[in-house]
Amino acid sequence: MGTKLEGKNAIVTGAGRGIGREIALALAAEGAKVVVNDVARTPDEGHELAPPDETVADIKKLGSTAIANYDDITNFATAEALVKSCVDTFGRLDILVNVAGIVRDRMIHNMTEEEWDAVLNVHLKGTFNMCRHAVGLMRSQRSGRIINTGSAAWQGSVGQANYSAAKGGITSLTRTVAREVGRYGVTCNCIVPMAATRLTLNEQVKAKFKRQFEQGEISEQVYLERINMPGPEFVPPIVTYLCTDAASGINGVVFRATGGTVGVYSEPVITRIIYKNHTRGDKWTVDELEELVPKILLPGYVNPAPPEEPKK
Repeated sequence: MGTKLEGKNAIVTGAGRGIGREIALALAAEGAKVVVNDVARTPDEGHELAPPDETVADIKKLGSTAIANYDDITNFATAEALVKSCVDTFGRLDILVNVAGIVRDRMIHNMTEEEWDAVLNVHLKGTFNMCRHAVGLMRSQRSGRIINTGSAAWQGSVGQANYSAAKGGITSLTRTVAREVGRYGVTCNCIVPMAATRLTLNEQVKAKFKRQFEQGEISEQVYLERINMPGPEFVPPIVTYLCTDAASGINGVVFRATGGTVGVYSEPVITRIIYKNHTRGDKWTVDELEELVPKILLPGYVNPAPPEEPKK
């Protein structure tokens, strides 16, 4: 067992299965004590223990310490209780990794309010709730690591308006938290993983990818990458690194993690601009914008979803 996180205490949400489970195991393998949070209380088929209890059992096999927790992070008060359980059990909270998530995929014209709310509540509100209750402790101890989980869906993903909005919100939340708490020795970063889990590569998801490819919405390369995506065990190294003292100066960064790839997303910046002196009352006319936007601001631009040709 490693020692890079020896003496550190962590909470990992959604740690019963998939990416969250692998992260919890990786942190424990480096010496951290872990609160394994997941609402799943029923054993999966073929398993004797409920998912969080199984993760705890496997952590103990590594020689580390862990407890299971079933609190619902979408509830402000129970999220606070989850943070308190770590402090009460281990003495303090050093690391928070927000992974818990669900999907309720639907085209936006068919999406129900309940489907929208469910996804936003788990992903965005759940992440806020956990960050909100963790940062007070971390500020007072002047140290802490928060890692949130985003998704490439924040760039736009057909049939996932709720999920895309939530993940975009988490990316922005991460950047804001980083700027608010960095002065106190607390960092907040975001990972954008791609890994095959029961959530991301079940038969329904595979059928969706195939349909998108057949309809020309994604390329063959993208289709093959998605149906052959690597497992969640490749994601934890970058998360573990961000939790160490060696990464104390890395704050507000969005990392891509899939298979053997670790990348960094570019900072959002304005890449082109046209200008008039508004202090003199100069304003753009629609005619001027009609001419200059395609020529100067959007040269080479291709509409990602052009209208279909009318059927004859």
